[in-house]
Amino acid sequence: MIPWVQLDSAKTPDGAQELRLKRRGAEFSIMLGTNELMNSRLSGSEEALAKLSCQRVAGHRRPRVLIGGLGMGFTLRAALAELGNDASIVVAELVPAVVAWARGPMAEVFGGCLDDPRVTIRETDVGHLIRSEPAAWDAILLDVDNGPEGIVHKGNDALYSLAGLAAARAALKSGGVLAVWSQGPDAGFTRRLKQAGFTVEEVNTRANGKRGARHVIWIAVNGSRT
Repeated sequence: MIPWVQLDSAKTPDGAQELRLKRRGAEFSIMLGTNELMNSRLSGSEEALAKLSCQRVAGHRRPRVLIGGLGMGFTLRAALAELGNDASIVVAELVPAVVAWARGPMAEVFGGCLDDPRVTIRETDVGHLIRSEPAAWDAILLDVDNGPEGIVHKGNDALYSLAGLAAARAALKSGGVLAVWSQGPDAGFTRRLKQAGFTVEEVNTRANGKRGARHVIWIAVNGSRT
């Protein structure tokens, strides 16, 4: 069996933990401690995050989409495939090394999607972008942790709080969608979404098409489009 080789590492924003980029043949993995955050062979649920969200806003004129977390680009590529040429996508990535990995050792995985004219990469906290512009986004897609809890960056806890969800709803246009990826269910988070005023649907999906671990995607809609 081909052994894993560590290509690079980077501290999390609080400096308390370390992200590690590893490679085994053509396969890549990003680890946080002993937890694998993502693997280049498992893209199904991240792609579903984009497809489910973008399908909900397909009729919107000049849709603006905010993606929290670059990862391995699965969500970004799927969103680009779903959206037309009039769309714009901003990707917020808090760890600069992840962007460097996307343009460097994992460039083949990304397939040039960072150079798409519809895409803007912002090396910043997605929460800052959410709070900075009201009624600005047709869809906000969050895949910055393994679920509605700040694992990579404890500051992300604020994203999933009632106040954070209220801020996300304020940042969405009428009929806009907040979509959140998770490795598993969280009844408390579902309740908070409803308390924040969203219409909520929980979608179960697989890590790799019809196979792999079961993941959860929350599709939370901000009222009805007028």
